[in-house]
Amino acid sequence: MFHVILFEPEIPPNTGNAIRLCANTGATLHLVRPLGFTLDDARVRRAGLDYHEMSRVREYASLADCLVGLGDARVFAVETGGARRYDELRYQAGDAFLFGRETAGLPAETLAGWPRERLIHLPMVPGNRSLNLSNAVAVVVFEAWRQNGFPGS
Repeated sequence: MFHVILFEPEIPPNTGNAIRLCANTGATLHLVRPLGFTLDDARVRRAGLDYHEMSRVREYASLADCLVGLGDARVFAVETGGARRYDELRYQAGDAFLFGRETAGLPAETLAGWPRERLIHLPMVPGNRSLNLSNAVAVVVFEAWRQNGFPGS
C-alpha cells in the first residue's frame, strides 16, 4: 500500500519497530545503506519480534537507487523543517515516506533539491529537536492508511 524509506538508519530498535509496523500495515520498508547495524542484530530482531518474515524489506546502496526502484511513486520527505504539516495532504496508494538518520535527519543537499510541496513535518512543541524515528514513521503511515480507509485490515 505505502512505502517507508529509512535513510541510513542508526538505531537497531527503530528499524525493528518499523519492520513490525510495516508488516502490520502492509507497507514496504526500504533501507538505504549504510546501516548502523546488521539486520540480524539481536536488537533489531527483538524490536521486530517475528514480523521480519511477514514484512517486505528491501535494501539499497544509495537513495538514488531506492528512488529508481520506487518508479513513479510520490515521495514525501519527512523533516522537522518541512513546508507542510503531514495531515494537510491527501495520500494515495503507492506513496512513499522518506525519513532521515536519527541523529542528523536528511542531508541538506537532498532537501535542497526536494519539491517543496513534498516536504512535510509533524507538529511539535517549539524548541524541541525531533520525534523518535519509529514514532514518526507510525504517525505518518497510520494517517496515510486512515485516509485510504485502512485497506487490508
